[in-house]
Amino acid sequence: MAHAEAQQHPVAAHAEGQQHPIGIYLKIWGLLFVLSTASYLVDYFHFHGYLRWFLIILFMLLKAGLIVAVFMHMLWERLAMVYAILVPTLLLMVLLGIGALEADYTFFTRGVFFLKGLF
Repeated sequence: MAHAEAQQHPVAAHAEGQQHPIGIYLKIWGLLFVLSTASYLVDYFHFHGYLRWFLIILFMLLKAGLIVAVFMHMLWERLAMVYAILVPTLLLMVLLGIGALEADYTFFTRGVFFLKGLF
């Protein structure tokens, strides 16, 4: 019976399948507000060093993940679509991290070998 009604009103069936409860969005907005407040408190309490950067990056990634999952509807996509978007992004982040490590090593070795001749 429901299938026959969906064939008669395909637009209504499509719209019905695309609706998400407003409560999910309100909860995510609240959670984003809490994470943003926590990110602000990292500076307010004067955290320094690696702890400060770890917390800032953690809150940033959590907020970005929530936005992508809910507001960009990635939570409700097929697994193949999620992999098609997330795997290249993660691979790019790994390659950027490797490049940053290589840049630090290159900078260090230049300092060692080029300054050696000056002294």
